[in-house]
Amino acid sequence: MTGTTGAHAPPDPTTGAGTAIRAEGLRKRFRGHEALRGLDLRVRTGTVHGLLGPNGSGKTTTVRVLTGLLRADAGRALVCGHDVAREPERVRARIALTGQYAAVDETLSGRQNLVMFGRLAKLGPRRARRRAEELLEEYELTDAAHRSAGTWSGGMRRRLDLAVSLVRVPEVLFLDEPTTGLDPRSRNRMWNAVRNLVAAGTTVLLTTQYLEEADRLAHRITVLDGGRVVAEGTPEQVKAVSGGDRLEVVVRDTGDLVGAVRLLARLGDGEPRVDREARRVDVEVRDRVTALSVALRELEGTGVRVEDIGTRRPGLDEAFLRLTGRPPASGAATGATDTPGTTANGGAGR
Repeated sequence: MTGTTGAHAPPDPTTGAGTAIRAEGLRKRFRGHEALRGLDLRVRTGTVHGLLGPNGSGKTTTVRVLTGLLRADAGRALVCGHDVAREPERVRARIALTGQYAAVDETLSGRQNLVMFGRLAKLGPRRARRRAEELLEEYELTDAAHRSAGTWSGGMRRRLDLAVSLVRVPEVLFLDEPTTGLDPRSRNRMWNAVRNLVAAGTTVLLTTQYLEEADRLAHRITVLDGGRVVAEGTPEQVKAVSGGDRLEVVVRDTGDLVGAVRLLARLGDGEPRVDREARRVDVEVRDRVTALSVALRELEGTGVRVEDIGTRRPGLDEAFLRLTGRPPASGAATGATDTPGTTANGGAGR
């Protein structure tokens, strides 16, 4: 695919930069099911790379192979220049992983969790306490730091889970569906945390079922289906598989659909799409401004009662559906079932 990053996506600061993650021909089979089928992946240093795909597409399996939690049956994976299979300790010293579920010790306070993981990461007692206070303040958790994590909200526990992964700032952070189940405010906080990490130089590989999340955060996106890469590019490039801009008309009554279809068939490229339940007709157009102005002019005097009219650009959900044949769904990716909260951080897992 070719093209440029969309205006709403973050600019890619690393054109021509190095590669933080490289996977070549990865294969992994579980009980007769091939979760990865020759997967290739390249992630540029200092960027957010989104990994999308329906349930069972291989996202979580890919993350577990790249972090050394699973051994690939075939292929090769390099992280920070080190072979994951041959140099696992060197890889673990440079990465962190936040899994799909918060896995902090709920009987300990937030502060105690951070100090404990600081000690596991081989920080001295004083440095571990100081780092805990830094992270509590950075992730707006100081006011609740003395309370057991089991009393915290889901969003707070996820922020604590991320903070635990960052006791030692990693070169590469793997985020496996980090905002699943979070409310919009908590999700925005997580997004800001990711942006700040990348601005400081960390590379992030993000798996998500939230297409808006990938659209907002990722410099590049890889779409998986059936253990294979089916598309790769910037968010705008991936969305382009759904075609160009669309002219959309919502009519007041289903009886008005016939006239709307007749008009849009003349103005658009291809057959209009009709959603009778939503009383909506839309069609792809080459020039959305011209198409909209002509539609507004020609609708006058036709008797078609219009409730709404406008143009829009296709989203990732449409691209996702076209590429995989399935709509995006919330929930954990499959292929290999994650151990809840599995984390690698400076060699200390949980």
